[in-house]
Amino acid sequence: MKNHMKHSHKRSITTQIGMVIIALVAGTVLLCWFLNTTFLGQYYSKMKIAQLESGYGEIDRAATNGRLNDDEFDVQFDRISANGNIEILVVTSDGTVVRSTSNDSVNLTRQFMDVLFGAASDSGRKNVENTGSYMILQVTDSRMASEYLVLWGTLEDGNLIMMRTALESIRESVQISNRFLAYIGLSGILVSILVVMLVTRRITRPIRQLTQIAGQMSELDFSAQYEPGHDSQEIEQLGIYMNRLSSTLERAISELKTANNELKSDIAKKEQIDEMRKEFLSNVSHELKTPLALIQGYAEGLNECINDDAESRSFYCDVIMDEAGKMNRMVQKLLTLNHLEFGNDPVTIDRFDITELIRGVIENNSLLLRQNEIRLSFDEPEAYVWGDEFQIEEVMTNYLSNAIHYVAGDKLIRIFYTCKEDVLRISVFNTGSHIPDEDIAHIWDKFYKVDKARTREYGGSGIGLSIVKAIMDSHHRTCGVCNHPDGVEFWFELDKNAVAPTAKE
Repeated sequence: MKNHMKHSHKRSITTQIGMVIIALVAGTVLLCWFLNTTFLGQYYSKMKIAQLESGYGEIDRAATNGRLNDDEFDVQFDRISANGNIEILVVTSDGTVVRSTSNDSVNLTRQFMDVLFGAASDSGRKNVENTGSYMILQVTDSRMASEYLVLWGTLEDGNLIMMRTALESIRESVQISNRFLAYIGLSGILVSILVVMLVTRRITRPIRQLTQIAGQMSELDFSAQYEPGHDSQEIEQLGIYMNRLSSTLERAISELKTANNELKSDIAKKEQIDEMRKEFLSNVSHELKTPLALIQGYAEGLNECINDDAESRSFYCDVIMDEAGKMNRMVQKLLTLNHLEFGNDPVTIDRFDITELIRGVIENNSLLLRQNEIRLSFDEPEAYVWGDEFQIEEVMTNYLSNAIHYVAGDKLIRIFYTCKEDVLRISVFNTGSHIPDEDIAHIWDKFYKVDKARTREYGGSGIGLSIVKAIMDSHHRTCGVCNHPDGVEFWFELDKNAVAPTAKE
């Protein structure tokens, strides 16, 4: 409950995403405002100075090459003036105008003089750059409330050049730009809030659904399932995995409960076995008590020479041997019963030719094959495997007998090998009906005899495949079955290494 209260004070995804987007928009607007206020004026002045210097350089090169008065230079001269909004005047040392951007050269000359030496000087001027060939001044005309950048100097041919470009009011431009950014910022914040509400609602809907499912799963309720929609690929995938997790947990808990019940049953069986063991020991003790007493009594009689005649000694010896024989036979029966109940017959592992063994099994069943008009295909080369030859023959006999009994359709049986690294898989395939998938796991159980489920049962006993499973378990190898479109394949695997596998004792 405390954890729930703690989590309830945390912000929702919608709030968090909204705050982040609003902070990004506001931060961007504030950064632009700072950059405009701090650096826009300097950047604008540098661009204008660069235009003046570039124009001066082109005109100076034309003067050096003697092309200043050429008609071909007219277009370049006009381009310099128009692109940079620059007024240009080139005069000789005696005041003769060589080039001018204005038709009224006299008036332009007067304006330059006023800017450099006249009324503009009252408001002051600022020396921006001085290269020796030219000087760039920033001049403020108080009468016109305007600023200019003025370049004046000499060209390589000795002529005087004056260039002027107006500096628009940077402060006013910055104020307008910042006001516009403020409007854009407010609009962006409003749009961001709207977008966040729409987008996060789409994102959080499946997340809320997944949260609800997870809460139900924590209460061991696995009935709720995520319903895929048109969400993002990642959320869709998370929902699918959540459904799989729910099914897996439900199955695992069911298996755990089943295992718990089986464990309780095993404990009960163990207790029953303990009781049987006690009863067994009691019975064995009772059965052995009489012969042991007789043997001991007659042996003591012989030792004490109660009767010295040969007939008595022979009688005593006969009783002792007879009782010892009874004990031996009883022990042998108990050992045999133990082997039958617990499957303790030893497995003899040898290397043998599995192909030859299979051909022998086929030969033994040749009469049944002919009687049932069954075609059998087996054309595998010589192959050696490790195993108990007699028990493997039992496996092959069971498989082939099943195939003969249940072959249908084309009446074809095919025996073939599949090499898998150090293991050889021997398969027996027959055309016919499939084994239902839900029953495949049970066909190896003893006495599994439900009509539909036990479709591969042979002879009605229900133990043939159980014997196969027990033999393969004793070899520590696997066996199995799989359906094909036209029939069923039974298989088992044996080691074909040069070293024999360890068998179950």
